[in-house]
This record gives sequence, C-alpha cells and structure tokens, in this order.
Amino acid sequence: MNDFKTALFKTKNAFINSILVLLGVILLISIIITIIPDNLKIETGVIFLDTLIAAIFGSIAAGNPITSYIIGGELLAGGISLLAVTAFIVAWVTVGVIQFPAESYLLGKKFALTRNIVGFISSIIIAFLVIITMGFF
Repeated sequence: MNDFKTALFKTKNAFINSILVLLGVILLISIIITIIPDNLKIETGVIFLDTLIAAIFGSIAAGNPITSYIIGGELLAGGISLLAVTAFIVAWVTVGVIQFPAESYLLGKKFALTRNIVGFISSIIIAFLVIITMGFF
C-alpha cells in the first residue's frame, strides 16, 4: 500500500509540473502573438525552403513534445503549412542546438554533432513523408 501512495504522490507532482509548463508555453505564445505584427510573412512560398527554415527554427528553439503540440497547433492556425509545422515539431524535439555544449561535454563532441545532424536531416525527411502519407503532396 505504501508503494501505491508513493506512486500516487509522484504522479500528482508530475501532473502539476506538466500543467505549469503548458501554462508557461501558452503565456509565452500569447506574448509572442501580441508582439509580432499580423502582416509579418514567415513563409517564402518555396516548399523546400519553408521546410528548411522551419527545421532550423525548431533546432534552435528546442523543447519537449508536450509543448510542441500547442505551438504546432498555433502555427497551423496562423496559416503555416503542415509541411513546415511538421519539420518544426520534429526538429524541436530531436535537435538541440541550445543543449549542444552540455551534450558534447557529457557524451562527446562527435556523438553530439552526429546526433544533431541526423535529427535535423530526419526532421525534413519525416515532414515530407508525413505529407505524402496524408496525401497532401
């Protein structure tokens, strides 16, 4: 019975922490939406270039999967293509430019660089595969 109480306590704390992270992301998105003008054009109209730019932004702004769904939904609602949003989300979760110094220190520079390059290239490939699979391309 003690193990059940411990598990319940840990689950409650994890849930509260997740809610706080989601609330922080929603507030941050609200601030960004307020600051960025409505007439700002992010997409170039060139499919591969838009996907590449989205993957670059996702790589720089690395985060966790839970928050990526919220941000992805907001980007789709803002008129960004599904291809670019998919590349952004996959790069957001798999590539970590911000964490690179710590990762290279702990796991080795060659490993960290290889993992990030593979993650970046995979984010673009996966974005195209998702669109092809869904029949949008």
